[in-house]
Amino acid sequence: MTEIRLETAIQCPAERIFDVITDFRGQNRWLTKTAAFRGTSDVSSNPVTLGTTYREPGPFGARHGTVTEFERPTKITFHQPMAMALRSGTIDVTVRYTLAPRAQSTHVQRVVTLAIPWPLKLLHPLLVPIWRAEQRRTLLALKAYAETLS
Repeated sequence: MTEIRLETAIQCPAERIFDVITDFRGQNRWLTKTAAFRGTSDVSSNPVTLGTTYREPGPFGARHGTVTEFERPTKITFHQPMAMALRSGTIDVTVRYTLAPRAQSTHVQRVVTLAIPWPLKLLHPLLVPIWRAEQRRTLLALKAYAETLS
């Protein structure tokens, strides 16, 4: 299992940051599409709540996600297994945000856990840097957008 842990301070209240994270239909205001992230679709409820389901198609397969933890405004967890193309296995993905309010900012931690199946283990050195770069891009985009709201 691989864990990608990123954190930053965002000059914005935790409640607003949490609302940005949970507004999937408004995601295009702050998170641009890339080859790795093509947007979120088939969202069962917006804003997101515990149990909300969604789909994120990508070049290597589709992530079918569910919100598994929802404690506004401090924690939200997304479990989004990614069924790989060509039936090469499923990468088990969990994304967890933890928001800790501070005096003038919010400390945001984004932890992504990846369980890569055996048939794809040889690709591990190639897959993890791609995931790490996308997680960094997402957190920086969240920070840039949220800081315009405060």
